[in-house]
Amino acid sequence: MTLSTKYQPLYQQVYDEIVKRLSEGYWKAGDSLPSEFGLADELGVSQGTVRKALNQLVDENILRRRQGKGTYVSEHNNENSLYRFFRYKEHGGESVIPETEVVSLTSRQASAREAKKLRLTENLMVAEMVRVRSIKGRPAIYEMVLQPLSIFPGIDEVDEIPNSLYGYYQSKYGISVVEVRDELHAVILDEKVANHLELNAGEAALMTERSSINIDGRVVEWSQAYCSTEKFVYSVSLK
Repeated sequence: MTLSTKYQPLYQQVYDEIVKRLSEGYWKAGDSLPSEFGLADELGVSQGTVRKALNQLVDENILRRRQGKGTYVSEHNNENSLYRFFRYKEHGGESVIPETEVVSLTSRQASAREAKKLRLTENLMVAEMVRVRSIKGRPAIYEMVLQPLSIFPGIDEVDEIPNSLYGYYQSKYGISVVEVRDELHAVILDEKVANHLELNAGEAALMTERSSINIDGRVVEWSQAYCSTEKFVYSVSLK
C-alpha cells in the first residue's frame, strides 16, 4: 500500500490510516500493532513518518507503548477511563472513582434536540439510562445518558452494566471513546433530580452536557449530569 503525497503530510495520512483500521476493528483493544519497520514497509513511507504518527496517537491515548514490547491499542478498564474522564471532585480533594446505581434503563425515540446532539436522523431510537453516582457514600451526580440503539443494539435490555460505560462500550461493541466535549450550565434543580441528590428542589446546581466521541469522530453518547456545587466541584487540569 502506497500513500499519496498530494493533499496531506505523509505522517497525517499514516495517522488517518491507522485510525481507520482501528475504527473498523482491524486491531482491537489490547492488540499489538506491527513494528514501525513493518508499518513503514506496508505503507511505503519511512520509519520516522510512522513513528511521528504513532507518537501522536500515543499522546491522544489511542495507543500506548510497553517498554521493550511494542505499541498496543489502549484499553478502557474501569480505573483508567474513570480517572481520565470523570471530572468531579470534593472541594480541594483528590480524584476519586464514583460508585454507580442505575435507576432506570428504557428505550424511546430521540427528541429533535437530542438527535441533533447525537448527529442522528430525528426520531431514531435511543436507550435512556438514568443513574446516580455516589462519592464516599454520598449521592453526588444525577445523570441521564442517551445511547443510540443503532450503535449499541440491545444495550437497553442488559441486566447489569459496569461502572465504566466506556470500558463496556469497548469490550462489548468495539467502540473506543477517545474524547469528551463538555458544556457547563448553571441550573435550578427540579424535585425529581433534587430527591435523588438528597437536596431541596429549587437549589442551584451545575449541569454538564457531554458528547462522547468515538475514535472515528462519531458522537456515540450524549449525557446530562447534575451536581451540587456545595459538595463537589468540576475540575480540569490543563497543561
